[in-house]
Amino acid sequence: METIRGQRFDQERALYGKQDLCVMDCAFQGPADGESAFKEGRNIRVENSFFDLRYPFWHDRNLTITGCELTENCRAALWYSSGITVRQSKLHGIKALRECADVTMEDCDIVSPEFGWSVDGITMNRCTAQSEYFMMRSRALHFTDVTFQGKYSFQYIEDAVFDNCRFDTKDAFWHAKNVVVKNSVVKGEYLAWYCENVTFENCHIIGTQPLCYCKGLRMINCRMDEADLAFEKSEVQAELTAPLISIKNPYQGRIQVPQVGEIVRDDPAAKAEIYIQSPAGSHCA
Repeated sequence: METIRGQRFDQERALYGKQDLCVMDCAFQGPADGESAFKEGRNIRVENSFFDLRYPFWHDRNLTITGCELTENCRAALWYSSGITVRQSKLHGIKALRECADVTMEDCDIVSPEFGWSVDGITMNRCTAQSEYFMMRSRALHFTDVTFQGKYSFQYIEDAVFDNCRFDTKDAFWHAKNVVVKNSVVKGEYLAWYCENVTFENCHIIGTQPLCYCKGLRMINCRMDEADLAFEKSEVQAELTAPLISIKNPYQGRIQVPQVGEIVRDDPAAKAEIYIQSPAGSHCA
């Protein structure tokens, strides 16, 4: 494998089409302001390097990035690539990841609006992220110990598992399909409207008007705070551990809850069972 160490590159397509290359302690910045440094590369390793130019990793295969900083000027860093591993790196440019496949990210810091669109297969461990429209229309996601902040996350995703995560968001999981969220905290209004086959297990959910218009929704041992007008027109099986402010017109299924401040039933199609289970006694409402 060829090794390049301690150099600075600013020209257009500086390392275009390279194969079997290791780049260490290099900087991609300068007055020439060139783009697409590693475009069409194969079997590329980049370590402890600095990126301040646009579009560095497009159409690459088998790419490993370790200990690197991609600044806010490094726009659209990883597009149309596959076999990507990113470790201990900062990705701070807009649209940093899009239309890639087979991605692994570990111990990374992400500050990137519109990050992760249309990705096919991504594993993320011990990462922090700030974004809007995070991971939209992606599939086969496996996230563990991820902290996220931003609006409109995980919309239209499919086939995903989230474990021990913390999400401070809004309008998350809209239209999501085949998703499991475990041992996590999800804060934000209007959670998971129009989702299908989504399960929350051992989760703490915080926010107004959650989980409406859902199909195949399951909740196992979950706590919901600040939840009013929950489950409107949803098909739901829920085991909840804390009182709700209100429930409105759940269509099908069974909701088990210690207490509800108000139950709204003004739709004749809303036939879900609401089972109040409290120390004072249990009954259907």
